[in-house]
Amino acid sequence: MELKLKRPVVFLDLETTGINVSADRIVEISLLKISTSGKEQWMTARVNPEMPIPPKVTAIHGISDSDVADAPTFREIAKNVAAFIEGCDLAGYNAVKFDIPVLAEEFLRANIDFNFSKRRYVDPQVIFYKKEQRTLSAAYQFYCKKDLENAHSAKADTAATYEVLKAQLDMYNDLENDIEKLALYSAFNNNVDFAGRIILDENGVEVFNFGRYKGKPVEVVFREDPAYYSWMMNGDFPLYTKRVLTEIKLRAFGNKQP
Repeated sequence: MELKLKRPVVFLDLETTGINVSADRIVEISLLKISTSGKEQWMTARVNPEMPIPPKVTAIHGISDSDVADAPTFREIAKNVAAFIEGCDLAGYNAVKFDIPVLAEEFLRANIDFNFSKRRYVDPQVIFYKKEQRTLSAAYQFYCKKDLENAHSAKADTAATYEVLKAQLDMYNDLENDIEKLALYSAFNNNVDFAGRIILDENGVEVFNFGRYKGKPVEVVFREDPAYYSWMMNGDFPLYTKRVLTEIKLRAFGNKQP
């Protein structure tokens, strides 16, 4: 089943130096843009992460330091990546928890002001886990009846994810062929930041989702314990989380009555 799109959607997959969203960097990025007419457009690039790639990670995706030594840094391609995905929704296998947060971190390091809040996110892994509980290779075999060759190649994984989502729409009659509905189905909870440190409660209020202030409104915490903001800004939290916290703090300051 082909996707019914109100605006383009970009499927993405990243290969990185590790799995730490805050600290690890992209070594390969692959983007597949599907237009509203179904036209496909690819953008794939190796990236110099400006840090060593651990041998155990190279053993997984096959990309070594020498493979990316002469590749551009993310800062050098960031504007092109941002332009490619501008105006598009985003989709990817485990992308909501990993690929999209990593991409957000890279944009911030490159001083690219890309507004992620305007996107809808579809994650076939979430759909798969809710329906079958398997990996991407198993999902590809289960839904598409094919073996996933070149697994952990960003382009192969991206293409497989696109095929899996279309096959899921064919298989499950209760899945609506609508990116907004698929994004809602893909969501684990109402995250405000990608790391899930801040979520929306049942009233749509931003609350902390961890630590001693879990469940308490962010604005209230910052008003009652101003040092908590400084602690988080100086702590080992993702840049995107810190950006969200700053936006909430500035908004609360602007709402203060004279």
